[in-house]
Amino acid sequence: MSDFFQNGTITTLHNLTQKPIEELEWKLMDYAPTRPIALVLPSLYSELEGEALPRIIEELKSVPYLSEIVIGLDKATKDEFDKARKFFSVLPQPHKIVWQRSPRLQELYNLLEENKLSAGSEGKGRNVWMCFGYLLARNEARVLAVHDCDIITYNRSLLARLVYPIASTSMNYRFCKGYYSRVSDRLNGRVARLFITPFIRAMKRILGHIDYLDYIDSFRYPLAGEIAVHKNVAHQLRLPTDWGLEIGTLNEIYRNYAKNQMCQVDILDNYDHKHQELSYDNPNAGLAKMSIDIAKSFYRVLASRGVVFSDQYFRTIKATYLRTALDFVEQYAHDAEINGLQYDRHAEEKAIEVFLRSIILAGDQFLANPMELPMIPSWNRIQSAIPEFYSLLIDAVDKDNG
Repeated sequence: MSDFFQNGTITTLHNLTQKPIEELEWKLMDYAPTRPIALVLPSLYSELEGEALPRIIEELKSVPYLSEIVIGLDKATKDEFDKARKFFSVLPQPHKIVWQRSPRLQELYNLLEENKLSAGSEGKGRNVWMCFGYLLARNEARVLAVHDCDIITYNRSLLARLVYPIASTSMNYRFCKGYYSRVSDRLNGRVARLFITPFIRAMKRILGHIDYLDYIDSFRYPLAGEIAVHKNVAHQLRLPTDWGLEIGTLNEIYRNYAKNQMCQVDILDNYDHKHQELSYDNPNAGLAKMSIDIAKSFYRVLASRGVVFSDQYFRTIKATYLRTALDFVEQYAHDAEINGLQYDRHAEEKAIEVFLRSIILAGDQFLANPMELPMIPSWNRIQSAIPEFYSLLIDAVDKDNG
């Protein structure tokens, strides 16, 4: 049975008929002259040597509607940058590499610091932000898409379905979030399944109806790294510098746009990528660190909407989250059984213990420093403070790419 259920407050665009990818691409080619479409690929150099990115590049070679591709290359030496240029040279579309460790880009990051406009430390958030800046500086693309570079099950239909709601002239969306199934021989997506959803539901029980919590709870996979936005959205986005990038982006969209300008779309039957370590013994790494940053992101947004946090609240959320998460374990165990999937109840409850600790640590850190706001300034602000920055960025990237 096809799933056409509309849950929550965000429009869901399903994959009901397995429409041929060629039909979508023909329509996108019609839209592209007036709504040029650009793709951002935030990549670590190490991903060039993995199994996913070569497959992605091979698929992208057949995509006919892209006006340009921008690769954000992180953690790469000069020799590795040169190898990356050769690696990506097979792309038929116009493309540039934004080399994050380039001396020219480092000068621009220093210029931002001098103007009290820090772009934060090296990481995916800063990488995506700078790639958006380059595209905005060029001022050609109207639709900007981002997807990860570690998707083992990638095919080009993912990109077509992701950008279609923004590129289509018959739709009025400004932000589109991809979602997909995270199933192999077992249920994956531990942070979404065992942390975010039960955490949201627990806060609803304590705080009652809050529109923001309903909004986050409407996304089927809020941690998906696949988004498409209208260029005007990219001008306004303040991206997080910590591990809460995906949730932080949703928070920014919630702050700036109406619900009827947002949607989520089913982009892939099954999605598999590299899996982060749980990091049971180290709260500063892996999924433990990610869950702490996400929890703090929730606390900051709720505090800005008038919720008062205290030690008593965090003791209550600890107990409520634990009960809610354990209820989910029972549901997932039954779901796995009827589908013939492996299910390790001990590993699931061990993950919940890590996330429970994260909720408390995030609360302690938030109470100690409630004004902490690890957000990169919007490009609107950068342009206002340093009017020449766009031209400096174009010059730096173009000279690096020779």
